[in-house]
Amino acid sequence: MELFATKGYEATTVDEIAAAAGVARRTFFRHFRSKEEAIFPDHDDTLVRAEAVLNAAPAHEHPLDTVCRGIKEVMRMYAGAPEISVARYKLTREVPTLREAEIASVARYERLFTRYLLGHFDEHAHADDANDDPLLAEVAASAVVTAHNHVLRRWLRAGGQGDVEAQLDHAFAIVRRTFGTGIGAGREGTPRTPAAASAAQGEVLVTVARTDAPLDEVMRTIEQALKERS
Repeated sequence: MELFATKGYEATTVDEIAAAAGVARRTFFRHFRSKEEAIFPDHDDTLVRAEAVLNAAPAHEHPLDTVCRGIKEVMRMYAGAPEISVARYKLTREVPTLREAEIASVARYERLFTRYLLGHFDEHAHADDANDDPLLAEVAASAVVTAHNHVLRRWLRAGGQGDVEAQLDHAFAIVRRTFGTGIGAGREGTPRTPAAASAAQGEVLVTVARTDAPLDEVMRTIEQALKERS
């Protein structure tokens, strides 16, 4: 990060990074395939930890609360090294390829949470049209990730200062009120397997909101779009 700050991302070479770290070039490539990958070294492990939270969830916990706990692993990754996280945030704003890598990581979390939620629906909540299940699962998972990222960006813009845990809990409460209906409050019965969940087909709803918009405004935008589709 120091090299990128002083020389610029594009001008910094892998050889310079390896030399600054005191390792050989081939050692660098044993750990990372590229400079881009070295910027986001923790997402693979964090995804594993998030999935472990889902797999170990207690039977009485609402599935949406489980997903909220799972994505907190991402916030803990960033909060564990605030200075690096803030510098990385600034860098990703400037370098399109890094922004694309970040978006790809977000999509992985959304897929994980969508599969999980799709396996824990209240069978009586959508008796009229079970085809709504994949849509609700995807929208709810996206809402959790969006709420998390909204709080994360605000925290990063503030230089990594503030009670981010309390901010997250407030954001997740809004998501729970908005999307909690229809997802089973418990885990009685046999949930769908991840394979079955991923095989289900449903429409994808895309909405647009400003990145600096208040979370309740984002939620209203999604709600309105869903009403217009119904």
